[in-house]
Amino acid sequence: MTSSPTPQDVTPTAVRSVRLVIASVATLLLLAALDQTIVSTALPTIVSDLGGLEHLSWVVTAYILASTVAAPLYGKLGDLYGRRIMVFVSVGLFLIGSLLCGLAGNMTFLIVSRAIQGLGGGGLFVLALSVVGDVLTAKERGKIQGMFAAVFSISSMVGPLIGGYFVEQFSWHWIFLINVPLGILAVIGFAMSFPAHTATKKHKIDWAGAAALSLTLASVTLMTALGGNTLPWDSLETYGLGALSLVALVAFILIERRAVEPILPLELFKLNVFTTTSMLSFLTGAAMLGAVTFLPLYLQVARGVSPMISGLLLAPMTLGIVAATTVAGTYMRRSGRYRILPIVGMTILAIGGVLLSQISVDTSTWGFSGMIVLFGFGMGLCFPVLTTAVQNAVPRAQLGTATSSGVMFRQIGGSLAVAMFGAMMTARLAAQAGGLNFSAEMGPQALAQLDPAIRAGIATHIVDAIAPIYWVVAAFGVMGLIVALILREIPLSGRTPAPQAE
Repeated sequence: MTSSPTPQDVTPTAVRSVRLVIASVATLLLLAALDQTIVSTALPTIVSDLGGLEHLSWVVTAYILASTVAAPLYGKLGDLYGRRIMVFVSVGLFLIGSLLCGLAGNMTFLIVSRAIQGLGGGGLFVLALSVVGDVLTAKERGKIQGMFAAVFSISSMVGPLIGGYFVEQFSWHWIFLINVPLGILAVIGFAMSFPAHTATKKHKIDWAGAAALSLTLASVTLMTALGGNTLPWDSLETYGLGALSLVALVAFILIERRAVEPILPLELFKLNVFTTTSMLSFLTGAAMLGAVTFLPLYLQVARGVSPMISGLLLAPMTLGIVAATTVAGTYMRRSGRYRILPIVGMTILAIGGVLLSQISVDTSTWGFSGMIVLFGFGMGLCFPVLTTAVQNAVPRAQLGTATSSGVMFRQIGGSLAVAMFGAMMTARLAAQAGGLNFSAEMGPQALAQLDPAIRAGIATHIVDAIAPIYWVVAAFGVMGLIVALILREIPLSGRTPAPQAE
């Protein structure tokens, strides 16, 4: 693959080409990220239309499961055969799945279509970050990759709002169908601006390792997605999924030690930057999704605001993330350094977690906004470093593999944290509810119809159940700070990427 020109000798055409690449993959990434959350608001309408209430959770789980399993495979295959062809494969699957979802006439068909959509969406997460590594120097990547990482948190906040809008104004089918024209435009832009890659060496794909890794990720994802909801935590099925994930992980390690071209080379874990950024990805994923998932519940149930207002009240967190990624990207571009960013970011994140643990029913809007701005700023300082540092440290031929590992660890961290926090909240609600008959799933409209005294009691119990979660989030920040202190700093290169090794 031809390398991009250096910033010193770029032509206007080349600059437009790079910008078109970034804009195209950013659009695709946003579509894939939104589809993890946009469906939640529309689920009641989908069930009333298609039936199949007993399979409701699988509409969401099928997408998350497929995207998590697919992500590391796209990273490796992109390294072996070029990212251009893998983008086409992932976009194709994503758009076919989106079209089928929009045309679904029953719940089973919709769930299968969601799985197809997830197989494509999982690739877009990894490939978008990897493509940035192909077209920008290490110094220039930070700001863009930080913005891409911010897409995950933004999608968690705006996805349900967009889903509700489409259901109210059009129909739930358009939640999926809108992806098709936008995705086609984005992939056309990508095809016009990103050069083709021609393989000159025959590769041996590590299918056994891929199967073992997929089984590990699938077991963990299913256990965290279904545990406490569809499956009790102390059920035989949950224990079985946990045991299966451990057995598959051991098998994966044994396979990778002997594979000619391993799907995830174990020697990468000998690199300080790879290991520490993987741990930081896990912790930031846990802190981010853990925080974002339960704040709408606090706002809508404890504070009684509408879903639309809830999304607006969470906007300051996005502003904090965007501001911090801009600061971090500028710092890395000018200095070529990055180690100080996660140290400061994790410290701020921990402080933000402590502040959020103090939320109450009567916390002022300005006070709450300040808390989440600070929390978002801490996350935003970490995001650009995780991908930029590891891409700068690993061999060029393993760029996609290393990038996909960060995505994988972030998704695992987020899944485990949401499951753990959900169990914590449920246990505290059960212990504190007393004689109140309510559900955490009650929305603002249902709460508004209750007696004021009962409504006030419910709000207090919700806050008491949610607030302690943020002490754990703060603990993740402290653990991240400890990990960041041992992160090795390799000065970022100002040169363009070398041609992909064959």
